[in-house]
Amino acid sequence: MSKENVEIARAATDAFNRRDLEASLKDLAPDFEYDLSRAVGPWHGVYALDEMPGLFKDLSETWESNRYEVDEFIEAGELVVGPFTNYLRGRDGIEVEARAAFVWTIRNGMIARLTFYQEPHDALEAAGLSE
Repeated sequence: MSKENVEIARAATDAFNRRDLEASLKDLAPDFEYDLSRAVGPWHGVYALDEMPGLFKDLSETWESNRYEVDEFIEAGELVVGPFTNYLRGRDGIEVEARAAFVWTIRNGMIARLTFYQEPHDALEAAGLSE
């Protein structure tokens, strides 16, 4: 099942990078939560499935471009850890690169939770993995 979980996480990331909202949301569970409680910046807290279209719109309106390049998808049972670099370009042309990580919790083929970590080592630790 872990290989399938990696493919689900990869597909969601690819859809986000294409700015394809429908494809981004298709594998989210009805009780999905996007945990940005560890984030620094304007988006902070835990978001439910019904809040995702608005969050997606806010991100699209704030950034001219926003792309995640995941270094690798690491299997950990129902969890998938993805250390990434986020490449952002603001409306005024300012470019930003930020390193962080996601942990996807996947149950029954659906993404139940996506948790953001500022530090990749914290994501690995949360998944019971060491660097």
